[in-house]
Amino acid sequence: MSFDVPVVHTVEEMRAFVRARRQAGERIGLVPTMGALHAGHISLVEEARRHAERVIATVFVNPTQFAPGEDFSRYPRTLAADCEKLATVAADLVFAPAVEEMYPSGFCTTVTLEGPAKADLEDHFRPTHFAGVATVVAKLLNQAQADIAVFGEKDYQQLLVIRTMARDLDIPTQILAGPTLRDRDGLAMSSRNVYLSAEDRARAPALHRALADAARRIAEGEVIGHVMGEAREAIVSAGFEIDYVEARHAETLARIARRHEGPIRILAAARLGATRLIDNVAVPAA
Repeated sequence: MSFDVPVVHTVEEMRAFVRARRQAGERIGLVPTMGALHAGHISLVEEARRHAERVIATVFVNPTQFAPGEDFSRYPRTLAADCEKLATVAADLVFAPAVEEMYPSGFCTTVTLEGPAKADLEDHFRPTHFAGVATVVAKLLNQAQADIAVFGEKDYQQLLVIRTMARDLDIPTQILAGPTLRDRDGLAMSSRNVYLSAEDRARAPALHRALADAARRIAEGEVIGHVMGEAREAIVSAGFEIDYVEARHAETLARIARRHEGPIRILAAARLGATRLIDNVAVPAA
């Protein structure tokens, strides 16, 4: 296939690109994705461009972050469409490796995690997920040797896990956050939104409405436990089945009971039918 954005499939090809750009004195930005790109992903490329002359987008559906029974086999794979979207923002390279390139025969190393990866949020429901994420991201950061890498705030716990991993393993790439992009009705953009039925799509914005209302009320001084209880009731009333809806310390994801205990992030995961949605909002500073 031929695209306006060059596509490479091996680590050596990507590294050759990076070497040439570094010799030209240019900074490198990296935007790891699993493809099925939407405007939220494209905004991450635009954010990377603000910090680097050259931007590499990776497209790789990583099998190690899917547990048995999850949607790895049906996760959308749309490389041609992804490259067309990346061309609109002048991404400089797409790295789209095969599974065998990332996990060759004999591969047996993973990253072991504590800290924000063990916060009893996503890790409770997907206990192997972050080890798979951290391992593939560590590989990508090492492969690209980028100056900066951009990850979306929608996957907030993942963002903190990656920042902690990069710090602890002395990976020099600076980890930057891109804000969550939303549809006009507030639903966070996600590749999995395509799975929503028309009825569930109409209900879906209730998740963000409940979180935003809870954040406002906590900022105004209401009791966190009371506010979060009512937020959960509102989400269930909208037709969701809740995995978690929690107010946590925004930097550590530790449990938090009072407004003064630190910056707060409200995080949620809930299901509409067969589709699992995640979202989070910051509680405004007092």
